[in-house]
Amino acid sequence: MKLSDLKPAYGSKEKRTRVGRGHGSGMVKTSGKGGKGQTARSGGGKGPNFEGGQTPWFRRLPQRRGVSQKARSTVIFRTEYAVINLADLASWEKGTVITPQSLLEAGFISKLKGGVKVLGAGDAPAGLRFQGMHFSATAKSKLEAAGAAFKE
Repeated sequence: MKLSDLKPAYGSKEKRTRVGRGHGSGMVKTSGKGGKGQTARSGGGKGPNFEGGQTPWFRRLPQRRGVSQKARSTVIFRTEYAVINLADLASWEKGTVITPQSLLEAGFISKLKGGVKVLGAGDAPAGLRFQGMHFSATAKSKLEAAGAAFKE
């Protein structure tokens, strides 16, 4: 087989209709466009925004200038934290310094994202030291009661 032998499958390429080429073709005079008028002309027709003569959608609405911020996603402005609960910290020994990096290495979080936030679910382990982390109000009060130390 050679490249010159390749042909498309029979019937997959339909020959285009040549209009206005004599009576034998069946496409004479109006060339399949019917009678006279707007739609018989080249580029004729009403266009996609025409609504049958009623005031079109873009004129019925109040004046729209620019893009509304209401439709815009606000997710891009949020800081997304990797979260961990107090109950997950129970296995850490007293006096250990817990940093986002140490949590990542221990497998408690999978990504650092915009930082690590400790939430207040569970009992607070005693005597831990935290560095460079964020806390919910509940978690912070439980940890302070358990004697934790915080450093930014």
